[in-house]
Amino acid sequence: MAAEIVNPRSESDAGRPGPEEPFDPAFALHRGGKMAVTATVPVRDRDDLSLAYTPGVAKVCSAIAEQPELVHDYTWKSQVVAVVTDGSAVLGLGDIGPEASLPVMEGKAILFKQFGGVDAVPIALDCRGVDEIVETVARLAPSFGGVNLEDISAPRCFEIERKLQERVDIPVFHDDQHGTAVVTLAALRNAAKLTGRGLGDLRAVISGAGAAGVAIARILVEAGIGDVAVCDRKGVVSADREDLTDVKRELAGFTNKAGKSGSLQAALDGADVFIGVSGGTVPEAAVATMAKDALIFAMANPNPEIHPEVAHKYAAVVATGRSDFPNQINNVLAFPGIFAGALQVRASRITEGMKLAAAEALAAVVADELSADCVIPSPFDERVAPAVTAAVAAAARADGVARR
Repeated sequence: MAAEIVNPRSESDAGRPGPEEPFDPAFALHRGGKMAVTATVPVRDRDDLSLAYTPGVAKVCSAIAEQPELVHDYTWKSQVVAVVTDGSAVLGLGDIGPEASLPVMEGKAILFKQFGGVDAVPIALDCRGVDEIVETVARLAPSFGGVNLEDISAPRCFEIERKLQERVDIPVFHDDQHGTAVVTLAALRNAAKLTGRGLGDLRAVISGAGAAGVAIARILVEAGIGDVAVCDRKGVVSADREDLTDVKRELAGFTNKAGKSGSLQAALDGADVFIGVSGGTVPEAAVATMAKDALIFAMANPNPEIHPEVAHKYAAVVATGRSDFPNQINNVLAFPGIFAGALQVRASRITEGMKLAAAEALAAVVADELSADCVIPSPFDERVAPAVTAAVAAAARADGVARR
């Protein structure tokens, strides 16, 4: 009701972006925002007020001052995540700024709650410098149990995540990198299994050397992929190139064991796997050169790099980032459960082991139901979040980053 007071809805304008525009259900849904803060305790009378606020609250504050770890038990810290962006790389919209990014961040926050039971607060920052963002978020960190970095452009996102994790003792997770990587690995495990192969039997080509491409390459190598080459606009990221950024130079050091060079099309010749996280279009002639029973994950939105109609001519399994085709590679399968597991054990960070465990748990959800149209669960499969949460919590304990 309070939201209605400060931003009242109207039957006449709820779905209208402007006075001359026709009704639009997207605007109707977003009117007044998609989320609100609600109390978990009642404040019905003087006694309730004295417990929830002064003087009762002073006892709790004093106890936390004496034993700081009690903040996890007596505040929301252990169950809330900050969803942080600077609005520089929002969905397929690009650099639209902090205010315009808020509908996406609100959306992310409600997905945390809906799919993982985790509370989340959208925070859009009006700053762009790496150190500015790190300093700002580090100063906000005492209020939160974790930080989900979202829609921050590469290569800054890599440095921001690294520097911020060095500053704070709560998990920092850039979902555009690691969420995409976890879900991709899970689907690839099942696709390989369906076609009678293991990850070690596969040579993959990734189109896109941004945040998602780098993270996917890293997790595939950690998981034991046979080989993986990453391509940017200039072709294969290889050690003999002189135009590489520091991130791409590091990438070249642990990928492309086959020594491929040249264009994406050349790299695809004989490849078992295509993973697209870049946009653009791959010519059908290049797709036709891939190995028998190829696995094609064309994940650009809204237009996959290889349209499913083309991909199905040559591939045993096809996945996209879209909800209107089977096998959607959707980050919502990963980040709610990953954070729920990390918060459950009060992890200080999210390790590679925790991400690998999340991918394995996600793949296992549909392991007995595999088909060409089912190598990854639906986001609405109620088995997903509990499985990922339990696996991540266990992995945090095994990796020594759990604090309970």
